[in-house]
Amino acid sequence: MALSGSKDFELDVTEYIEEAFERCGLVMRTGYDLKTAKRSMNLLFADWANRGLNQWTIEQVSIALADGIAEYPAGTLTMTVAASGAFSISETITGGTSGATASITSLPTSTSLALTIPSGTFSSGETITGGTSGATTTVSAAVSFQGVQSTIDILASVIRRDSTDYNIQRMSRGEYIGTPNKTTEGRPSQFFIDKQITPKITLWPTPDKSTDVLLFDRLVRMDDADGYIDTLQMPFRFYPALAAGLAYYLSMKKAPDRVSLLKNIYDDEIQRAISQDADRASFNIVPAINGR
Repeated sequence: MALSGSKDFELDVTEYIEEAFERCGLVMRTGYDLKTAKRSMNLLFADWANRGLNQWTIEQVSIALADGIAEYPAGTLTMTVAASGAFSISETITGGTSGATASITSLPTSTSLALTIPSGTFSSGETITGGTSGATTTVSAAVSFQGVQSTIDILASVIRRDSTDYNIQRMSRGEYIGTPNKTTEGRPSQFFIDKQITPKITLWPTPDKSTDVLLFDRLVRMDDADGYIDTLQMPFRFYPALAAGLAYYLSMKKAPDRVSLLKNIYDDEIQRAISQDADRASFNIVPAINGR
């Protein structure tokens, strides 16, 4: 008997919802059934983010550092402008209409500025002025924070200086607050991740070279379940866990008599997926011989 030769089985949002309703012993009948199930699916994704499950969404980000600037967005944050060439790295820009301010960390292109997280909101079409250079230009589009706000956590980070990567250690909020001199400059050796709605990274010591680069692996949130015919951003091995989890979430609203059963099934499915997705590394044991 011939094999299918196919390895592209994939469910869309509606098919996951149908599967979940069937596990609850129900049939999806109304538009509200779809709406409430999609809402539960997105809440399930939020729970997975809290558990750090979505390892497949890890991204590596590189940010050019600026001399004298310690705080950076936990992702790429750029502003599109008419022309950027006359501005200086590390200077503060101010919006003529909004009064918003931010510091320039690099000049990626002739029409963009990489920024720290702004204080205030720059407006499209307003004129911005450099505090050091006195340069002016017009904002072409409002700054989008969506990419930075999708950051869940920073997993690892290094400073690249002269083609050499130096590991930097993570600090807690309390350790950073307890740092006596936060303005000390040098090659950064530690970082603190401030998990605001728009998360930011604070480096210590404060960078002393604009040629250094911060590289970090960040865990970002999965794409939302929006359209009912959309497929979802996850590997094949997590399909059973999603179907089981959605059925469990729906049972709390639609089939309370099945909550315990479906919770147990979900716990088993998610645990199998987690164990399969765990990071693995070699572990070597070297015995001591003759006391050496």
